[in-house]
Parts: sequence; C-alpha cells; structure tokens
Amino acid sequence: MAPPVPWELSRLHGPSEAVMRDRTPDPTDPDMTTGERIKFYRRRKGMTRAVLAGLVGRNPRWLKAVEDGQIKRPQLAALQSLAAALGLKDVGLLVGGEPVGVDVARGPGHPSLPAVREAINAVTIPSREPQRLDYLAARVDAAWRARHAAPDHRTVLGELLPSLITDARHASRAYEGADRRRALAILAGAYNVAQFYVAYQPDAGLLWRIAERTLMAAEESEDPAAFAAAVWSLAQAHRDAGDFDAAEQVNRSGLDHLRPRLEGGGDDLRALWGALHIEAGYTAARAGQRGAAWRWWEDADRIAGSLPAGYYQPMTSFSRVIMGAHAVTFAVELRQKGESGRQARGALKSAIPSRPRRGRHLIEVARAWDLGGDQAATVGTLKDAHRAAPETIRFNGYARRLVADLADSPDRAVRRDARVLADRIGILV
Repeated sequence: MAPPVPWELSRLHGPSEAVMRDRTPDPTDPDMTTGERIKFYRRRKGMTRAVLAGLVGRNPRWLKAVEDGQIKRPQLAALQSLAAALGLKDVGLLVGGEPVGVDVARGPGHPSLPAVREAINAVTIPSREPQRLDYLAARVDAAWRARHAAPDHRTVLGELLPSLITDARHASRAYEGADRRRALAILAGAYNVAQFYVAYQPDAGLLWRIAERTLMAAEESEDPAAFAAAVWSLAQAHRDAGDFDAAEQVNRSGLDHLRPRLEGGGDDLRALWGALHIEAGYTAARAGQRGAAWRWWEDADRIAGSLPAGYYQPMTSFSRVIMGAHAVTFAVELRQKGESGRQARGALKSAIPSRPRRGRHLIEVARAWDLGGDQAATVGTLKDAHRAAPETIRFNGYARRLVADLADSPDRAVRRDARVLADRIGILV
C-alpha cells in the first residue's frame, strides 16, 4: 500500500475527488454542459424537475434527458422558455455562449398548466356513473362566469378545468343517442374554456389539440352553437400561427354552414355569427387588407345592434359594448395611427363586464398610444390593465413587449413606472 501523502504535498496535486464533488458548480465554467447549467439554475430556484418541466410544456423525462446530457442542445424556443421560467434574462447563461435575449413575450407557464395538460391528454375515463347533463352544463356556465369575474382568471380556471374536462369526457362516452349529442356539446364547451386558459401559455401543441378536439366534439354533437364556437377558436389558432389563408378558409366555411341555421337560432347563435364576422375582419386586418377588414367590422356592428342592449356572449364577448374595443384592435393591426388614437379615445371607458376582456381591451388601447408615440399614456394604460386583470397582462405577449421597451425609456417617470410594472408581471429588465 502506498504511504499516505502529506497534506502539504497533496495541495500541489489539487483537491481530492470528494472535495471536487462537493464543490458548488460554477455555471460560467466553459466545460459545463447546457444540461448541467439548467440543473444548477433549477436547483438554485428551488424547483423540482416536474415543476420546471410543467412550466415549459414538457414532461419530467424530457427535462431529465436534457440535464443528463442525453439531449445535447434543446431547440432555441425550448431554451427561451426554460430561461424565462428560471427567471433568467439571457439564454446564454444556459448555453455558455454569447448573450441570447429571452423573448419576454413568451413568459413562463401558469403553475396549473401541468394539471390541465394531464386532464386533456388522458386516455382513460373514470369507472363510475356519469354526472347528470344539467349539472355538467351548469359547471361549464359557472366556469365562464368565474373567468369573467376574476382578476386572476387563469388561477381560477386552473382549479376548475381538470375535473370538468375529465367529467365531460366521461359523460360523452357514457351516454347514448340524444343525450350523448348533448354531452358532446357540453364537452366542446369545456374545451372552449380550456382554450382561454391555454392561450399565451408555452405549449402551442396543447392549444392545437384542444382546438381540434373541440371541433370534433362539436361536429358530432350536431349543435350549431357548439360548431360555431369551435370554428371561432380554430380560426384564431390558424391566424395566431400566421396561416391567414387557413384562418380565412375555416372562418368562411363556418359562416356558410351556419347561414341556413340562423333562423330561429336565438341570440346566442346570432352573436356567434357576429363573432365569426369579427374574426374574419381581424384576419384581414392582420394581413393588411384595410378595406376588407373594416367591411367585416361594419357587418359585425350591424349584427351586434340587432342583439339586446345588455346581451354579452360568454365565450366570444360579442355584444354591442365590445364593438368599440374591436375597432381599436383593427386600427392598431392596420397601423392606422390617427384612427387607432381616435378609436382608443372613444372606447377607453367602455363598460365591458368581463375583467379579463377589459384588461385585454386596455392593452389594445396601450398599443394605440404606443403607435402614436405617447409613452406616458401607454404605460399609464398598461397600469390600468394590470389593475383590471393582472393575469391577463402577465401572459399577454403584446403587453410584455411594451413593458420591456418602456423600461428603457429616456423619460424618467415612464421608465420608473414601466420597471415597477415589469416586476409585477415577471419581466426582468
């Protein structure tokens, strides 16, 4: 056996293996892998692997493979989501290279996202008696009311949705005949609520699964209102993905299908018909088609005028009161500086009964002020949006970009207010 090495001599040979294992990792070490850096920052944040994976729309096995080096370098979008969830402003801190800014518009996922995702992805159903359809329908209605009333609507929906989706799926399989068709319409309604929860979350694949399942359930239900709502959501998904042609095609097909069914369909179906007109106009506005966009808006405004004064469609918010808000959005998307300001001044105090929709409207007004170059009005309106619905602005990409930009404003007061707001909605500036 070799004689022990004196302590003084051992220092010349560096630390022992045990000491090296116990040493705190240094994320700036160029030999450290991307996975090791992610693990370091995750542990420093006090997150479990399951929590971090859920926030970025992945499963823990994927994150373990990344941390262990089985997946050498995740795609940039995944790295941006990981950096945002870990509270890092620079993706370069994870990859060890040149600074790569985090897309502040993405933001981290909501804490309840893993539970909602699990309920949507589940392939089994409970082995028990299904709930009564009247009760299930009342639960969907209650979810919409809760969404509109709560400033933290995603937190509220995150608690309601897992069991609601599970029970509605169970009913759609357990009932037969006309009851099954009604159960499918209720399931489509539950999925519609879920789409509002998943919007702006870092899981585009989940949003598409919901949109497609909503349409399938609605088609099988043979319910015109359920079908109209599903088309409305699917058109939005195509447009938000940048496929304006598909959005327009889906929208027009839905209108063609509904046209002969409007007679006797009631206020709800007429409101959904109007909402599809707004979606067609919004797509045209995003595509820069000014004349078409405003023609769709005018048609929708006439439809809104035919509805009762106090009517408010719970899913689409279509109503008389919402038309001014839509006009602001159209003008902003069309980059009409003067028109967007005029519409914003006219609709700023619209009495929108839904808190998240009111928050969204205020974000659109802030975009109008930004288009006109008024930074003080922009940040002031964003503060109003935060007071109306904190979770709306926290996850809205437009709002997050505006706040990040205003945090570097040369105007001291604007910069101060933007930085306070950035802290509140989770943006590092």
